Amino acid sequence: MRLPFNRKPPTPTTHLLPSGPVTLDESYELCREFNKRHGTTYYWSTKVLPKIKQHHVHALYAFARYADDIVDEIPSQGGRDVPTDVRAATLADFGQRFFDDLAAGRSDDPVLKAVVHTVRAFDIDTTAFDRFLRSMTMDLTVESYETWDDLLVYMDGSAAVIGEMMLPILEPTDYDVALPHARDLGNAFQLTNFLRDIDEDLDRSRQYMPLEDSRRFGADLTARTVTPEFIALMRFEIQRCRELYRSADIGISMLPDRSAKAIRAAFTLYGRILDKIEAQEYDVFTSRASVSTTEKAAMVAKLLR
Repeated sequence: MRLPFNRKPPTPTTHLLPSGPVTLDESYELCREFNKRHGTTYYWSTKVLPKIKQHHVHALYAFARYADDIVDEIPSQGGRDVPTDVRAATLADFGQRFFDDLAAGRSDDPVLKAVVHTVRAFDIDTTAFDRFLRSMTMDLTVESYETWDDLLVYMDGSAAVIGEMMLPILEPTDYDVALPHARDLGNAFQLTNFLRDIDEDLDRSRQYMPLEDSRRFGADLTARTVTPEFIALMRFEIQRCRELYRSADIGISMLPDRSAKAIRAAFTLYGRILDKIEAQEYDVFTSRASVSTTEKAAMVAKLLR
């Protein structure tokens, strides 16, 4: 859910909402637009899914995007940053509205109308949403993580739960067996983002690379310099990330054909980001490792044949 640091950020999701009531179809379409605007890799990969499932994935993405925008992209007040307590209150209100609407079985919120419908349609575990909102709240106050285990606590809510939310929609042959691999895929995507976006996250006073790892290799991320020590750290974290992808690969084999192809597309496109980081000699400070829209479209076209 990281926005490109070298482009003008798009208008935040929270400020693109219609002022009046929307139908369920309109709510799902709004969610699709959020996905298209902000999450191009997810958007292109979703096109491989059967149409009957695509809008449900868009709804889950919109929920995550909405919350993330409250934390990171909410506009400033009079040119000043919005205070942390205001962001926290806004996020808490969003979460409370979601759970209240879920309990009621319906929502009048332009985004939550589709999200509530999707959650109820697939009986998605609501604790996943609670854990997701907890990690979004952590982003308001936590600037770094001492150990990998500490980071995994954050990623449980920011990444692993996304795999959990998605799994009922993807319909694996054995949910319980596929679950840990789906969580690993969410963590692999998240760690890939962290490696790609070190520079952008430093601008937000955040370091997601475990501090003990940085000390182990003698790397100082705040120097924003590609030193031998920094390269050693990046190689270590990329290897860790690829181990998560290897676990995720096992889970993909448990999905129906169209679901497997969609997740395989995202799996491959995200994996290419690691390749591009290596190709640019680990310089994530002056050039953003990314996969072009042409590459994404070609991947989807190939899988739809």
